[in-house]
Amino acid sequence: MPPTLVLVPGAGGSAWYWSRLVPELARRGVPAVAVDLPADDDTAGLAAYADAVVAAAGDAADVVLVAQSMGGLTAPLVCDRLPVRLLVLLNAMVPRPGETGAEWWTATGHDVPASDEVFLHDVPADVLATAPPPRDQSGTPFGEPWPLPAWPGVPTVVLAGRDDRFFPPDFQRRVAAERLGLPVGQVPGGHLAALAYPAELAEELVALLG
Repeated sequence: MPPTLVLVPGAGGSAWYWSRLVPELARRGVPAVAVDLPADDDTAGLAAYADAVVAAAGDAADVVLVAQSMGGLTAPLVCDRLPVRLLVLLNAMVPRPGETGAEWWTATGHDVPASDEVFLHDVPADVLATAPPPRDQSGTPFGEPWPLPAWPGVPTVVLAGRDDRFFPPDFQRRVAAERLGLPVGQVPGGHLAALAYPAELAEELVALLG
């Protein structure tokens, strides 16, 4: 049996972000669970986000975690709570122990302003038309020091969207090298690759299971 892919979204916390990837994985015989995070709840910090991931995973006995963007703050926190064989960072933040999410931007030298053009440039219009109303991302998780003493001791793969305008590939390669000592693989698409190129991303993820 293949592992269950537990898909952790970025800012806004919507499981809908993975809505095109889940059926592509199912067509390839890989079960997947899209996590919904309490992004608009100002009382919810990183611990609550981690609890939501664990609850969504349920009783899955073999897990691959896939974390997109801000999901990189959350997914590592559950590696000792779930039977995780692999952690995949997809255009994801890579935190350091004790660093807040708010500090991450300056610490990494990130300098690309957020905008619809940066995020949505390659997502088809008909896909965007099906999107639920956006939820405002609470600043609470960004104000908390990242709580782990070190990166979890599970195999980790870093994937960058070839056309990511928010976290450009060169930026991701530098951050992954400095913080994890890892190379960065490339997948088609921009920051929201799972919406723009779900079939291609599914192929890449299935290959990683090989």
